[in-house]
Formats: sequence, structure tokens, C-alpha cells
Amino acid sequence: MKKVYSLTLNEINSLVDDIRRDFQEGVIILQGDLAAGKTTFVKKIAKKLGYSEDVTSPTFSLQQCYTDKLFHYDIYNHGLEHFIALGMLEELEKPGLHFIEWGSDELVDILTSAGIQTMTIKIKKISDNAREYIICTH
Repeated sequence: MKKVYSLTLNEINSLVDDIRRDFQEGVIILQGDLAAGKTTFVKKIAKKLGYSEDVTSPTFSLQQCYTDKLFHYDIYNHGLEHFIALGMLEELEKPGLHFIEWGSDELVDILTSAGIQTMTIKIKKISDNAREYIICTH
């Protein structure tokens, strides 16, 4: 299934609500250029789930755990092979929502073949205040 949203940053909560309703557990792969809004999207989800602490990209730490059901990964600096070598795929089996910034189609294939519910969100910057979100469930 594929859906496309064109939203301003003020309208993103409608997308967050749709995803929370339709995808309550599994891995969400976030793809997009630098500054496209990947971490901003995770911040909005975390806020919707009642998490009030600061949400930052785990660019250098690889993983952030915000609650026992909300996880955030960034594989930009280390790559998929390093992520797998560290045994991080096992982390993705934990109940909850797992957001992976810079996840590839290869990772999607690995997750779906393992039976892990997976969604891809491709984020494209339209303007300083608007983004296009292409949502695909696998």
C-alpha cells in the first residue's frame, strides 16, 4: 500500500495520527536527504506518545531508546553492515516502534523476509516549511 501526503510542518500531526492508528508496532524506515525532516518526524511521534524529553538523532550513538516501546536508530555514519554486525537486528524484534534513519531497500528486504512488520517513509523537502511524505507498507 502506498500513500502520499504533502504537508506543512504545522500539518504533520495528521500524518502522525494516521501512522499511529495504522502502524502501532514494527520498524519504520525513514529515507530522505539531509535536513529533510526525519528526526522531526520522530519528535512528533514521540510527543504524540507522551514523551516529553528531547529527541535527537542518534547519528553518533547509533541508537536512542526513548521509552521501552520507542526506539530510534541512525545508520548514516556506520552503514547497514555495521548495524548487522553489532547484532542490532535483534533489537528490532522488541515490541514497540523502531525508527531507522537512512535505512536502505536492502534493510527493508531483510526485515520483511524475517517477518518484521515494516513501513518506509520517504521524505522530500518541497519548501522550507513543507514536505512530501511517501508511505509504503511492506
